[in-house]
Parts: sequence; C-alpha cells; structure tokens
Amino acid sequence: MRLPLSHLKKTLTRIFGESVVLVEAYRELTLEVPMAQLFATMQRLRDEPDLSFDALIDVAGVDYEEFTGREPDAPRFAVVYHLLSIRNNGRLRVRVFVESETEPVVSSLVSLWPSANWMERECFDMYGIAFEGHPDLRRILTDYGFTGHPFRKDFPLSGHIEMRYDPEQKQVVYEPVSIEPRDNVPRIVREPHYGDSTPTPLPSAETR
Repeated sequence: MRLPLSHLKKTLTRIFGESVVLVEAYRELTLEVPMAQLFATMQRLRDEPDLSFDALIDVAGVDYEEFTGREPDAPRFAVVYHLLSIRNNGRLRVRVFVESETEPVVSSLVSLWPSANWMERECFDMYGIAFEGHPDLRRILTDYGFTGHPFRKDFPLSGHIEMRYDPEQKQVVYEPVSIEPRDNVPRIVREPHYGDSTPTPLPSAETR
C-alpha cells in the first residue's frame, strides 16, 4: 500500500519544521528546499527511518523563462528530484530554485545516490546547470564541442552550429548553421497565437 500523502506531509513537517515549503498538487507532494540546505536536506530524507527515501529515480532541470505568471525577479532555473522510498512505498518530489541565472550551480548528490551521476550530467548538458562536487561533470548527450544548452527556452530550434565529417581534413568540423528557420509544427495543431513573442497563458484549473 502506498504511503498516504497526509501521513508523509505530517512527517516532513515534524522533521523539517519551517525550513522547507510543502506544495500539494495533482495528488503529489513537492518539497521546496533552499539552495544552501539542499545537500543536508536530501541526506536527511535518505537517512531518517520514518522517511527512508533510498532511491533517486530522476533529476530534471526546469527553465521558467516563459512561464506564465512568473515574477520578474523570480529565479529562472530550478532542479527537480524524484525520490522513492522502497521501504515505505512513498514518493516525493524535491525542487530547488537556482539563485544565479548567469552561473547556475547547485550541490551534486552523487555521494548520496550514485544514480545521480549521469542524470546530473544530462541536466548540465541540456540546461547548463552545474553540480558542485560532481566527479566527472561533462556533456553526455551532445558533442563535447556543442555550443549552448538545447532545453533552454532561448535556444534556437536550428541550434548555433552544425557539424560534419570533412573527408579532406579527415576530422569533424564545425560550421555556421545552413538550415533556414522554418515552422515545424503542423498548422492543424498550432495555437491561435503560434509564433507570437508573447506566450499564450495556460488554462486555469477551472477551465481544464
């Protein structure tokens, strides 16, 4: 039987008090943690017997640049962790907002969960978020000479450069993008204001 959210919420409140924020939505619980307390909080989530989140099953970056309703001074980037307690059959989402937009850095959790290794590398590759203390932080999905981070909202669909193998030079070469910008979304599924600079507001819970 899955651990009830009400019980998990009471346990987290008892252990962490006012130092964290709990958000309940869509029958899931999210623990929002200050960046400076990330490592200590995650370690406690793993080691506390009443929690025992012994498995880290996912690490994902989020870019809130075009998020509807985002405050001007709100952090642009966040890292979201999905934890699983096999012992208690419970799940928890943990979110930490990254303080710096120009140099986003959070603590690595590889020493707590070795599974974080490749997931943190993917997050670094796609979003440019660095993980302090990671043993081997380098790109994992794109080429090592790749420019930019593809999952950022301001990354162009065609990218910044293209690469090919040059048989004369006998090596991979990087060149400016030769593909002309074009719409890849079929007209029948485009939103009314597709392509506008102003994002379309998301529907409220009442209108879904």
